[in-house]
Amino acid sequence: MANPMTSGSFADLIDKRVTKLFFDEYKQLPSRKAELFSVEKSNDAYEKVSEVGTVGNFTAFTGTVTYQSQNQGYDTLATHVEFANGIQIERKLYDDDRHGVWERRPVALAQSAQRSVEIDAATLLNNAFSVDTTFYSNTENVALCSDSHTTTSGASTSTGFDNKTTAALSATSLAAARVQMVNFRGDQAERISVMPDSLWIPPDLYDVAYEITESMGKPDTANNNRNVHYGKYDIKEWNFLTDTNNWFLTDSRMQKQWVVWYDRVPLEFAFAEELDNLVAKWRAYMRYSYLWANWRWILGASVS
Repeated sequence: MANPMTSGSFADLIDKRVTKLFFDEYKQLPSRKAELFSVEKSNDAYEKVSEVGTVGNFTAFTGTVTYQSQNQGYDTLATHVEFANGIQIERKLYDDDRHGVWERRPVALAQSAQRSVEIDAATLLNNAFSVDTTFYSNTENVALCSDSHTTTSGASTSTGFDNKTTAALSATSLAAARVQMVNFRGDQAERISVMPDSLWIPPDLYDVAYEITESMGKPDTANNNRNVHYGKYDIKEWNFLTDTNNWFLTDSRMQKQWVVWYDRVPLEFAFAEELDNLVAKWRAYMRYSYLWANWRWILGASVS
């Protein structure tokens, strides 16, 4: 592919016999980034967050107040990554373009940026079952969805510290996932309030998810029992989820508290023309990162 792009490579754009030309103005796929993350502006080269453990339960008052201690939790460091893209066009090709294609090339850069951001946002879930350090590092050093989560309090992690399953999506596995989530424990292994309300799926699982959550009666049975999942979950179909079998159950309230996207430099554009060789250049630039600071908002199904 010619770079810079020249009239010799795009003869159809200046051919008078071509009455209409189609190019890549495809409708953009729906964005889920803002639904998954809290989006914040960053004013520094990195962002660091730290957890502070919960306060223990009340004890009976016997004349002296019992003062509880809290534990230093894990730290998470987000380091912003730079991204850039650009196009170069020969001046003659730009001038002789009969269809106005090159005038709209910045739109193509914007579409490319939107896709790239969405791909990166989806890596939070696509890489949920491995320790991913592309944008952040967490001192727990455990995957977002794992059966090996730990705590700094010294409390037992035998119950309530597993946010991973391997079951394929079904009414039965969704019910089990909900029970597993509502039984999550805090850093001192205490009961906490988790309310799963969102089901994140790839397009391949939409039919299954819809039947599970929108059927009045129990799916795939002649019994007339009411479907406990009816209307309970918001289906988040995301084209950028790469595994056709994996699915995720989330508590959207906790999710917005613990999952943050940082825009260090929002998408910006620049244009210049080189004087000597008459080549026009457009470039786009952005810089961002994200992190999760607590895993208790999600349960992931790694389905083989």
